[in-house]
Amino acid sequence: MVFVVIMIIYFLIYFLAGVLQDFLVTLNWRFISKDKILPAVTFSFLATVVSFTVLYNIVTKLDPNKSIAAIVIYSFGVGVGTLLGMKIKHGFKK
Repeated sequence: MVFVVIMIIYFLIYFLAGVLQDFLVTLNWRFISKDKILPAVTFSFLATVVSFTVLYNIVTKLDPNKSIAAIVIYSFGVGVGTLLGMKIKHGFKK
């Protein structure tokens, strides 16, 4: 039972990391399209840190059976992050 709860927490963290990562990437692309250099660079850096941290954790901490589930859950979070990144108003106008 405890193992199941721990895995659910891990999967929730991967989902939220996916949301965060693609939220940052989507805002990065929006800043690039508006020629906002500093925010684009900042969001690019943050998105890369999140992406590689998740990849590292999936490769080193999970066995192959759980890794596939974690990747799918992370990918679902990425989709939600894109949706949120497109919906938010970032405050910069051209």
